[in-house]
Amino acid sequence: MSKIIKLKRGLDINLLGEAEKKITRLPLAESYGVVPSDFEGVTPKLLVKVDDVVKAGSPLFFDKNRPEVIFTSPVSGKVTAVNRGEKRKILDIVVAADAEQVYENFQIKPLESASKEDVTGILLASGLWPFIIQRPYGIIADSAGTPKSIFISGFDSAPLAPDMNFALEGEYDNLQKGIDVLKKLTDGKIHLSLKAGTNGVLNKLTGVEQHLFEGPHPAGNVGVQIHHIDPVNKGEAVWTVDIQNVAIIGHLFNTGKVDMTKIYAVTGSEVENPQYVAAISCAPISSLISKTAIKSQPEGGSVRYISGNVLTGKKVEEDGYVGFYGNQITVIPEGDKYEFLGWAMPRMKEFSVSRSYFSWLMPHKKYVLDTNLHGGHRPFVVTGLFEKYVPMDIYPMYLLKAILAGDIDKMENLGIYEIVEEDLALCEFVDPSKTDIQQIVREGINLMIKELN
Repeated sequence: MSKIIKLKRGLDINLLGEAEKKITRLPLAESYGVVPSDFEGVTPKLLVKVDDVVKAGSPLFFDKNRPEVIFTSPVSGKVTAVNRGEKRKILDIVVAADAEQVYENFQIKPLESASKEDVTGILLASGLWPFIIQRPYGIIADSAGTPKSIFISGFDSAPLAPDMNFALEGEYDNLQKGIDVLKKLTDGKIHLSLKAGTNGVLNKLTGVEQHLFEGPHPAGNVGVQIHHIDPVNKGEAVWTVDIQNVAIIGHLFNTGKVDMTKIYAVTGSEVENPQYVAAISCAPISSLISKTAIKSQPEGGSVRYISGNVLTGKKVEEDGYVGFYGNQITVIPEGDKYEFLGWAMPRMKEFSVSRSYFSWLMPHKKYVLDTNLHGGHRPFVVTGLFEKYVPMDIYPMYLLKAILAGDIDKMENLGIYEIVEEDLALCEFVDPSKTDIQQIVREGINLMIKELN
């Protein structure tokens, strides 16, 4: 029986709008958009042009710095647009989907006789290699490297996050095949972390070392799990794969086809009927959430669409696209209405971690939170606050100050190899200084990559 790793530090944010446990299968959208900015550190080089016809799994672009890393189309159809921004930066590649999907067929060798190079070659050619993320740095893994272990988080503890045991209930064969594929990529262990007290399809997977976690968010973050099971030291690398992406990899090796269908949790206080939907990755937000499914706002109010959760997700417009790595869509009020004497009111309906409001007396209450910062940026003061929300043996405040100072040695000593943005997202949420902590973390990681690699 697996030992339960109990975490005390962290914070669960109870929001209104949890997805009902039913899955709606959505029809094909008119078009799909692959957004290169979803891939950290990638400089895209196009392989297609407008009016080209592609299949699901056909290459769209590759990374200029690592040409072997290819990014493929999630659907078959015609390339209708390559949208660019400042300095001709590629914003997205749009593919109008065929009514009947056509797939690239990849020749798959039996895993029993396949080498690491064979498996790596298929993942690169199919465009699924970007599913494999390297720690440290949180970037696409080096296909020529070998990790000391591979980590998979079987649960997400972020606000309104999907229940992966429910979402993947019918995917056992693909999940098990995906595990078997990943075993070919490392001489070490495959670690699967699960939420203590749950039981489902993920608990039945074999060929993995299972770990049970108990505690508040960020217990479901793979970085936290790595820290407590097999920490990353200088010169080492571990790889991580999202549990839904394990199933997509398994489907490729079972069928020879790239099927990017995922289960998304459509959540948030402003969604009329929060639920799970099955859709192909990179679909338009509007195809997952119609305008009629959004609650009407008070006069002058608007909503924010987030690809992901409220802590780490990316703001998108209604005509934008679901992120490549996302499993969730969240819709909350924009917070663009002025509140007279808000700070001086009892605010029983507002959430607070500092007990500023009487709402702390109702720990199980679900809240409607908006995007209002309730104040501007303030001096960055050492308070000891952040340590309460990071269940890792690091000093977040001092690490952030080392990053701001550009001190490589202190960044190493204070734990820069162990974190990515999501691991300090709670610090940004509770920070009274309103500091963009996740952006600081990414800038620090990019500095490490530049200086050491």
